[in-house]
Amino acid sequence: MNGIMKLTKDVQSAFKAALKARQRSHSPYSKFKVGAALKIKGVAEPVTGCNVENASFGATICAERAAIGRAVSEHGRIKPEFLIVVTGEKKPTVPCGLCLQALAEFAGDDMPVYLGNEKAITKIMRFKDLLPNPFRSFKVK
Repeated sequence: MNGIMKLTKDVQSAFKAALKARQRSHSPYSKFKVGAALKIKGVAEPVTGCNVENASFGATICAERAAIGRAVSEHGRIKPEFLIVVTGEKKPTVPCGLCLQALAEFAGDDMPVYLGNEKAITKIMRFKDLLPNPFRSFKVK
């Protein structure tokens, strides 16, 4: 993204939280550290997650799903305002399909997803642009 992006205080705070979560990543196999921060309506502080890899690769959990699971366990039924995903890559890295589908259970189509690296948020997308046709058994309000 060209120029400086104007971000709200909530987004700036969540970005810092995602950076901190990324530092805690357990990624000995891929060396690909990811931090996420999920801002939930009615909750002041963002809920964070980091990727946690496992020698049994199927047991690995992504940062985004770690944040979703933590948010639900701490707050019950959640309504996300936005998600931030931070990696070490120069180009923005979008959540994987599994994370997007997990997020579809809670996120509205227009929810912002902020993508960034250690230096800044570099791109903003809407959830529907990342997963235009999610599988849902109900409409997210």
